[in-house]
Amino acid sequence: MLPTMIDPTADVHELAIIGQGTRIWHLAQIREGARLGAGCIIGRGAYVGTGVEVGDYSKIQNFALVYEPAWLGPGVFIGPAAVLTNDQYPRAVNPDLSQKSAHDWDPVGVRIEEGAAIGARAVCVAPVQIGAWSLVAAGSVVINDVPPFALVAGVPARRVRWVGHAGVPLDRLEDELWVCPQSGRIYRQIDEDTLVPVTAEAIQTGIPETAPKETP
Repeated sequence: MLPTMIDPTADVHELAIIGQGTRIWHLAQIREGARLGAGCIIGRGAYVGTGVEVGDYSKIQNFALVYEPAWLGPGVFIGPAAVLTNDQYPRAVNPDLSQKSAHDWDPVGVRIEEGAAIGARAVCVAPVQIGAWSLVAAGSVVINDVPPFALVAGVPARRVRWVGHAGVPLDRLEDELWVCPQSGRIYRQIDEDTLVPVTAEAIQTGIPETAPKETP
């Protein structure tokens, strides 16, 4: 693993926790209480808010904004200039035009499960959950939860394909079975919003290798 590196121009709070081998590039800002796992990459000008948790080997690209209380699992990709919001009903002032303070609103977060990827300039509007190994296309606006392995695109984002662990769109094999053209891995579609990876034995028995995970 590469050594931990923090560029001198980055603003990393002393109460932030930085994992071994994580690399933080020019002008990035990491707020107090943020927890970055091992081997992460934080690009130029990226922002990671107070208390945000970022799993091991995740990558937050240039000028992406990850507002608290977001939670990112391991191996998550956040593309350039993507935004994870935290204000469900944004206002700069109260109805009487007094300036809002931190006590005048309740932040809500975006949760991104392991291996998922958010494309460049996509916006995830909190509160939403992005399922494991899913893919949000560049420029999309996500306002609803994204199932695992789903490829979503558009404004608002809707599922347009399935993707596998490699991020490549899957090809239909037969009936409810799908195959990754890159790895050859097989997946079974359980219903409209559920896809699970299977083994050859599971295909014969009809039992999925991996049942859908429930978020605690």
